[in-house]
Amino acid sequence: MEPTSRPRVKICCISNVAEAKLALRYGADALGLVARMPSGPGVISESTIAEIAAIIPPSVGSFLLTSELNVADIVTQQQRCRVNTLQIVDRLEQGRFEDLRAALPGVSLVQVIHVTGEESIDEACHIAEQGVDALLLDSGDQRLPVKVLGGTGRTHDWTISRRIRESINVPLFLAGGLRAENVAIAIEEVQPFGVDVCSSLRTNSLLDEAKLSAFLNEVRKTPH
Repeated sequence: MEPTSRPRVKICCISNVAEAKLALRYGADALGLVARMPSGPGVISESTIAEIAAIIPPSVGSFLLTSELNVADIVTQQQRCRVNTLQIVDRLEQGRFEDLRAALPGVSLVQVIHVTGEESIDEACHIAEQGVDALLLDSGDQRLPVKVLGGTGRTHDWTISRRIRESINVPLFLAGGLRAENVAIAIEEVQPFGVDVCSSLRTNSLLDEAKLSAFLNEVRKTPH
């Protein structure tokens, strides 16, 4: 799909209500809330996720990043956290997306594809046909002894991302190593529906208002 307006902006790794309010004040379209992960930054408790999700307006995406592999476990996790979007960072091993859809009507489903090479194109095309609302391309690697499922701060091959975007019929978010200095180039190269950023907006692990402002200004300057 060709974008018809500026890309949506998802600010990930939100750690508390104050950070959520800061991101919302700057016009973030979605906030990412990281539950238990095998590795990576930004993990917070489910009680904190629920507290933050409760103050996010319905018009803004509240994304729960879940590494659970079983649909039943994802359903109960969403019911505890009360988010409006599930970001599934690993591959489902038990259950199907349609099972999630039936159990959680009104909750959006976003599947992460970790772009490791050409094989990611086929994986993305297959998942896009399974009833998800969007894909999110990131730079993790599920093949490692300790899985890396996001928050790497590394870019991946955007030419593959572009080919994925051109091959699917659902919206696509681009993540992985985005920062104010490269986000305009990434948008031009991939033309994603949305961009997702975490580590580059932080100083000493805290959301940095100046970096947040600079990133959003660069996105807003991209052609509509």
